[in-house]
Amino acid sequence: MAVKPLSDRILVKRLEEQEEVKGGIIIPDTAKEKPQEAEVIAVGPGRRNDEGNRIPVELKAGQRVLISKYGGTDVKLDGVEHVILREDDILAVVE
Repeated sequence: MAVKPLSDRILVKRLEEQEEVKGGIIIPDTAKEKPQEAEVIAVGPGRRNDEGNRIPVELKAGQRVLISKYGGTDVKLDGVEHVILREDDILAVVE
């Protein structure tokens, strides 16, 4: 399914964190926090300023980013969890 975000919204897929178990304690999936690192899947064209000019989004598909924990809207596309969020909810680009 092809999805194109609108305005300054970005479609990302959360990346699974590497599980490190210390002392043999296994943490159940329900107790784990959502990973903050994600891969950009699709980017909208950008928002418009007061004069009507488009301000493009600075990200590109394929980049790895850090996102806010509780920002965005969770969506399921083709059975895979994704998040749609605004450009402001992107905290940093991972290089």
